[in-house]
Amino acid sequence: MLAVLIALFAVAAVAPLIFRRLGRGTFYVLGAVPAAGFVWLLARFGSFTGADQTAASGEPNAPPSVVVPWIDSMQLEFALRMDALAAVLSILVLGVGALVLFYCARYFKNQDANIGTFGAQLLAFTGAMFGLVIADDLILLFIFWELTTILSYLLIGYSRTRIFARRSALQALIVTTFGGLVMLLGLIMLGENAGTYRISGIMADAGEIAARGTYVDVAILLILVGAISKSALVPFHFWLPGAMSAPTPVSAYLHAAAMVKAGVYLVARLAPGFSETAFWHPVLLGLGLATMLVGGWRALRQNDIKLLLAYGTVSQLGFLILVVGIGTANAALAGLAMMLAHGFFKAALFLVVGIIDHKAGTRDLRELSGLWRSAPKLFAVALVGAASMAGIAPLFGFVAKEAVFETLVEAAVENPWAGSVLLAGVVLGSMLTFAYSARFIWGGFASKRNVAATEFRPVPWLFLASPLVLSVASVAFAIVPGPLEAAIKPYAGLFPAAEHPIHLALWHGFTPALGLSAAVVAVGALLFLQRGPVGRLQERVRPLFDAERVYKNTLGATDEVAVWITGRTQRGSLMFYLTVILAVGLATPAVAAIRYDTPVPERIVWFDTPAQLVIGLVMVFGAIAAVRANKRFLAVLMVGVTGYGMAIMFALQGAPDLALTQLLVETIVLVAMVLALRTLPAPLWTNNPAGHRVLRATIGIAFGAVMMGIAATSMAARTATPISLRYPELAYVGGAGKNIVNVTLVDIRAWDTFGEITVLAAAATGVASLIFVRGRGDDVRRTEDVEPGSVDRGSEPIHEPSRAAAALATARHFAQSAKDAWLVAGRTLAPERRSIIFEVVTRLLFHSLILFSVYLLLAGHNSPGGGFAGGLLAGLALAIRYLAGGRFELAEATPISPGTLLGLGLATAALAGVVPLFFGGQVFQSAVFEFSWPLFGDHKFVTSTVFDIGVYLVVVGLVVDVLRSLGSEIDERSEGRHADEEHEVPAGQEEGVAR
Repeated sequence: MLAVLIALFAVAAVAPLIFRRLGRGTFYVLGAVPAAGFVWLLARFGSFTGADQTAASGEPNAPPSVVVPWIDSMQLEFALRMDALAAVLSILVLGVGALVLFYCARYFKNQDANIGTFGAQLLAFTGAMFGLVIADDLILLFIFWELTTILSYLLIGYSRTRIFARRSALQALIVTTFGGLVMLLGLIMLGENAGTYRISGIMADAGEIAARGTYVDVAILLILVGAISKSALVPFHFWLPGAMSAPTPVSAYLHAAAMVKAGVYLVARLAPGFSETAFWHPVLLGLGLATMLVGGWRALRQNDIKLLLAYGTVSQLGFLILVVGIGTANAALAGLAMMLAHGFFKAALFLVVGIIDHKAGTRDLRELSGLWRSAPKLFAVALVGAASMAGIAPLFGFVAKEAVFETLVEAAVENPWAGSVLLAGVVLGSMLTFAYSARFIWGGFASKRNVAATEFRPVPWLFLASPLVLSVASVAFAIVPGPLEAAIKPYAGLFPAAEHPIHLALWHGFTPALGLSAAVVAVGALLFLQRGPVGRLQERVRPLFDAERVYKNTLGATDEVAVWITGRTQRGSLMFYLTVILAVGLATPAVAAIRYDTPVPERIVWFDTPAQLVIGLVMVFGAIAAVRANKRFLAVLMVGVTGYGMAIMFALQGAPDLALTQLLVETIVLVAMVLALRTLPAPLWTNNPAGHRVLRATIGIAFGAVMMGIAATSMAARTATPISLRYPELAYVGGAGKNIVNVTLVDIRAWDTFGEITVLAAAATGVASLIFVRGRGDDVRRTEDVEPGSVDRGSEPIHEPSRAAAALATARHFAQSAKDAWLVAGRTLAPERRSIIFEVVTRLLFHSLILFSVYLLLAGHNSPGGGFAGGLLAGLALAIRYLAGGRFELAEATPISPGTLLGLGLATAALAGVVPLFFGGQVFQSAVFEFSWPLFGDHKFVTSTVFDIGVYLVVVGLVVDVLRSLGSEIDERSEGRHADEEHEVPAGQEEGVAR
């Protein structure tokens, strides 16, 4: 099962590359992955359901499981388990998933935009859904749960140019994410109360856990909020019809067979142990029945046949939750049978709608006419699916609904009041189901008066194959339901045995359930035949509660509150922001000092050596000079003085790693600030600075003094032995390195570092988005791209003679003729901007700096350095090359885009964390390889170096992003502006030019 899960995600990762070569035929390759998993599922099904018996004892085998240690301190494990319930759900996840992917090969065209991304996301969703049903850890289940949410958001918003698709995707994301976060709280409460996060362990002791009272009741209620939001029950039902803006394969898979079944699966998973908790039946039975009736009623008024199926899906999901939530053996059997039946017929019908839309160009039942004649094969497939949905024999939908009716009749006998209400509500909902099923067939295929026959091209068999297979399944399992009953029985066996167990069969004789089915057909047919009066009644009846309107009003109110708060806090005044921040920084320690007995240092050491005193005074001078500076450039330099002074302080205190990093960071920041200053006026204040100087000075000085006091107090308050004393041993023994700082970053606290480089990547993206309107500056032109006599002004070449055009033409000439073309792009700079000395220095330093950065990267495990320092040094080398040669030289020096570098860095770091899992280790666990070379002696390689390489790439990508944003882009805009000014016709000459 782990191999299937890995294969789904691995193929999804490379799917866009395959699409480039095979086009839409790639869908056959993608579909083969879940198809192979489906074959494996069928071959091993007996071991999953306990049908295979052990030879020695005759007892059922334990369900196969895989447990990979993850984070022991947080009780997190990558635990997978394939039991009967997971196996039954996997029939839909893998089987229907494969059919939908095969269907996509005919549904999409090679010219469709983003088809490769769509295929990758759809296959990744299959992997996420498969991981969800086999997860045996509460947190792992939540991770896969949220993966399905994110991927569904991307898939629903496939038509990103349509505002309705974007809104629908965002609506689905907000609603299901809200439910997921509430569910997470319940999962944590349940796991902490149970003392384990293993689902199988919790369910084994569920009886004892459920008896612990209100705490567990509330935890289960919070979990159910996630289930009903994902399965679109009232009041969260409105997001599912809106999601119909997604391509039809998405609707067929996510919103019929897979994602919306996640809530049903979660209820089914918890039902054997927690169906008797306080909130279980009121929530699931009440909301389930309400959803079934609301969805069925609204389906009757839809003219879009896809929207009709969407509301029908809402109704059926309420039906499924209701049945599975009853919590008996018979209800479990009937509920899972109905879930499989729904997956078969509803996915088939959505795929049929896709074919109609594809061939007829419309889904409006008022415009469709005569398709039963022009598309008889499609009509036959749709008729089987709709009849199964309506519960007509001899189809599996009828078999499953008969089982439900039998269960509810038995419940009505045992509990006359509640059972009768449920039975009556389900029968009424089934009547509505029959009516909208008939409306679907009539609307999509019937010949209508005063409506011309719809032009319809023949449907290829490959296009029809997937819905045909699903319709055949509806027929076959009705005639031979034994295999599915055998698959479901082990799950039903988790409940107390029923006094009168039911069975899946096409004929049970003349029973009350059969009479109810006949009544459903009769009244449902009447509702369809009287669709005119029923429609007029629906127009007059106003809904008692409009959940979508409440959702929109809530978002609107939230936006208004946000605007109000933003208007009063984001004033555009830096002084105001700093005052608030520093005031909070002053008040919080003051409250803590008053409330708690704060220790006072016995003595204060102002400095250890005279050198510290000198450097400290220089830093104070730099800070005061920065405040008093009247030019921006001078202020930046003075701030840099304090930063370089801090680097010297680190060096004096015996922290060369920190000193080196601080020195490089300060230099890179100084370069970035100077580049940014080019777009700002030189004077620091264009007007008089804001008032309240005494107040501002008081707050600033007080904040600095308080920070000094906190530092001194923290040192005086220490009573325990510092953990840092063990760091040398931890670094050398645990991390196999002598550099404590580097080993801490890439081994001891690798999770923190991974989070930090992720933030760096996000920050780089933010910087780029502030500068670039489109793209990320990855299309920076190089010298060979420059045509003689043309100037790049950001949008298109302007063929006008100018000094810039001549410079670019000269650069191109040198690039083609010079044997050593290195730093040729420097000749693109105007003479007044060039520095021959700086170019010579760059030639001398660039390669040495790059090599030294690699040395720092590789030697950092035992000596000062590491990936962060090495990346900063490499970035500084690129900055020097940019300053020497300009934006064209930067493009020559960085053929790989910064986005690619950032992605490679994160991927490398993530790979370094994941690989140990495949060798029985933990995430980010390091391994040491010792080897001996004849000439170089004994050496050892620590795998955390791979993680450090990822850090190196991320830092380089960040610096390149800053250089392209604040450097190249501003240069290009400046060149375009200057060129425009050169060729601007003076006002006095306009008339002469016109003549």
